[in-house]
Amino acid sequence: MGRVVVGLTVTVAVAACAVAAVVVGRRVKSRRKWKKVANVLKELEEGCDTSVGRLRQVVDAMAVEMHAGLASEGGSKLKMLLTYVDNLPNGTEKGPYYALHLGGTNFRVTRVHLSGQPSPLLEHEVERQPIPPHLMTSTSEDLFDFIASSLKEFIAKEGDGSNTSQDRRELGFTFSFPMKQMSVSSGILIKWTKGFSIVDMVGRDVVACLQEAFVRKGLDVHVAALVNDTVGTLAVGHYHDPDTVAAIVIGTGTNACYLERIDAIIKCQGLLTTSGRMVVNMEWGNFWSSHLPRTPYDIELDAESPNPNDQGFEKMISGMYLGDVVRRVILRMSLESDMLFGPISTKLSTPFVLRTPLMAAMHEDDSPDLIEVARILNDTFEIPDVPLKARKIVVKVCDVVTRRAARLAAAGIVGILKKIGRDGSGGITGGRSRSDIKMKRTVVAIEGGLYSSYTLFREYLHEALNEILGEDIAKHVTLNVTEDGSGIGAALLAASYS
Repeated sequence: MGRVVVGLTVTVAVAACAVAAVVVGRRVKSRRKWKKVANVLKELEEGCDTSVGRLRQVVDAMAVEMHAGLASEGGSKLKMLLTYVDNLPNGTEKGPYYALHLGGTNFRVTRVHLSGQPSPLLEHEVERQPIPPHLMTSTSEDLFDFIASSLKEFIAKEGDGSNTSQDRRELGFTFSFPMKQMSVSSGILIKWTKGFSIVDMVGRDVVACLQEAFVRKGLDVHVAALVNDTVGTLAVGHYHDPDTVAAIVIGTGTNACYLERIDAIIKCQGLLTTSGRMVVNMEWGNFWSSHLPRTPYDIELDAESPNPNDQGFEKMISGMYLGDVVRRVILRMSLESDMLFGPISTKLSTPFVLRTPLMAAMHEDDSPDLIEVARILNDTFEIPDVPLKARKIVVKVCDVVTRRAARLAAAGIVGILKKIGRDGSGGITGGRSRSDIKMKRTVVAIEGGLYSSYTLFREYLHEALNEILGEDIAKHVTLNVTEDGSGIGAALLAASYS
């Protein structure tokens, strides 16, 4: 009997040891898999490093590229395009002015009423109209006749008598396609994008085409300014605050423009303006420098994009791409370990399925159980029941990618300020310190949902500005949010050049 009890005890002990060994083995295996995920996150953090030292290198590189782009055509990744805008609105403009914005499958007509005095709120009306698909591949005459007819209908609805005494209406035209500006009110179309393919338009002056359509439709409207939406943002900023010297658009895409001394534009020597300055459209999305913190995910995204080796800066900082960088990191983590989400969802391999607004919602989810993160992962990637630990890792990935983007955008802004001597570093010699320099108040107009709607992005950008410039200098720099540079801004420039 004793032997049986001993044998049974030994058997139970052996079984218990076996179970314990399995449990321990699973735990070890689980830890190894989570460690792989942690290593991917660590590599991402190191690859996205934006220390102050590195950001200052980006600042210097931006300023150098700006100089090169102003010196000669093709001398830099930055195109530094002349806009011929040297007269920005200042609040004294009076009367009704119009704007047309053609930038995609829709166009907008805007009317702005100016009182002759600066006003924080500008009275305006806007009407949006879809472009019929067949007109996107028809003829220039068909497209612009349709736009002119829509403008005529918009004007006909004016019931307040605001324009009855005006013989000729002045209009600003925002044309968001690649073009070569020839003057403040003329520009040659280089190529169509965004689904348009009207062959007879390429190489022609877009304003002349629009003006001819107005004549055909019996409209007495004069196109006073042909503008880029970023230049429109600068116009709105300058109207509200005359200390505005630059404008940034950072939304789905990104761009910047600024006021430059005319004698600094070496590639156009002999060009004269009454103000001695001109707005330069940088096309800064194409900026590139070896100092930019590029990861394997950025390289993959660029290689698979329709424009590889182009718009490198834009692909690291704009809303079009941030969500997809996050998706690529999550996919890599899933491949490294099934502990994160279980079996890999095919949706994780779909480019741009994670839009940046959804990424921002996950990043800013402050619920204890990260309910919004779980919902978005389920709805977007069809990954149900994601453990809380995995949700926290996703939030961290969003944070790393967003922080890098915001801090690089801040470095780009300081690069512009450095170029025009507004970063507090100009003229320092010998023992003078930065605090010895008398700083001018400097305002940068900024437009776009990534900045205005994404709180953490905005906070990271401001934090980086303070770190790069130092608090003594940064307190003289103000970022002012503006709205509708492509509409209101174009109308304001029409007022300036009417």
